Amino acid sequence: MATKKMALIATKGTLDMAYPPFILASTAAALGWEVQIFFTFYGLQLLRTSLEDIKISPLANPAMPMPVPMPVMVQMLPGMESMATMMMKNKMKSKGVASLQELRDLCLEAEVKFVACQMTVDLFEFEKTDFIKELEYGGAATFMKFAGESDVCLFI
Repeated sequence: MATKKMALIATKGTLDMAYPPFILASTAAALGWEVQIFFTFYGLQLLRTSLEDIKISPLANPAMPMPVPMPVMVQMLPGMESMATMMMKNKMKSKGVASLQELRDLCLEAEVKFVACQMTVDLFEFEKTDFIKELEYGGAATFMKFAGESDVCLFI
């Protein structure tokens, strides 16, 4: 029987949107699937050498559970993004949820292939030194070949 394949496209670089591609990729890889993640636009933030600056925004995130409902104006105040990020990281830690760094390392250990969108790297004038070493650079056509052969293809 052929190995199953999963193709993921990561387009967002916020804390809440960073978890799905890494959780899905590491789970599929643990099941023996061949997995690739194509990181494009803001998803490239997940390939930076440090993930410490990844934040969550309470603004325009109506499903985000808060201890007390906050008016939109309060969510826009300086420091609210950092506070929401700290609260979410603390909650995740207290519930035993792996950190982004741990999940990314787990994916790399499980041989999940990371592909950085070369067009987006060029568009935002990133340098290769901005990113981890364990990735490849390619365009959409490069990734489409794998995605076209995949059993599961998800856009996140």
